[in-house]
Amino acid sequence: MTLTLATTNPGEPEIFASLQGEGASMGRPSTFVRLSRCNLACEWCDTAYTWHFEGDNRPHRDGEIYERRANQFAMDEDAVAQAVADLPPDRLVLTGGEPLLQGAALARMVTALGEKRAGMHVEIETNGTVAPHPALDPLVHQFNVSPKLSHSGNPAELALLPERLAAWTADPRALFKFVVASPADFDEVLALQTKYAIPGEKIFVMPEGRNAAILRERSKWLADACVAHALRFTDRLHIHLWGDTRGT
Repeated sequence: MTLTLATTNPGEPEIFASLQGEGASMGRPSTFVRLSRCNLACEWCDTAYTWHFEGDNRPHRDGEIYERRANQFAMDEDAVAQAVADLPPDRLVLTGGEPLLQGAALARMVTALGEKRAGMHVEIETNGTVAPHPALDPLVHQFNVSPKLSHSGNPAELALLPERLAAWTADPRALFKFVVASPADFDEVLALQTKYAIPGEKIFVMPEGRNAAILRERSKWLADACVAHALRFTDRLHIHLWGDTRGT
């Protein structure tokens, strides 16, 4: 059985060790496995190479279309587990794309990883629209849930599913990360917090941006807004360190 991964270069799966750049685990050494495919299409997505393939007419602000064969890599689940086990960090971050679209295969991979290297902390980064597969759910220590606001270009009926947002709010392992580009986006975060009674300590708010200059500019007002409303601010550490590049 295989997982469909993104690539760093054609024929090279995007499995790498780095520092977690966002959210509650920012700065922690982590091994990343980036999955391909997504059920949403954010106009500002910085990993459009995981989903914006030929024939996909969903909008993206770059307008770039990616060749599927060069940007997807089918890899045996056990081989993925071994590649993760061979890297130094004791924290695994499954990201995408939308990882939970491949939940059953991820469950088998994480199980195999536990047999090769015990004690790995497992995080999943998700857009919050897909329920964890029953076999995967008990293997995960932390869900980094990033619901997509209206500026993403995704219709709310696809991106903000009430039953899923309520379930994530009730899950003690779930933390929320909202991507914000303007004060209107921040107001949406506050409305969602109120509607679903999300505790402020579970909400991270992050500036949208793919270069350090934009992040710094948006961070100025966003940090003040987080203080005023008792929400947690998160930067994008990897962008400041390495720029908007694959495998970082």
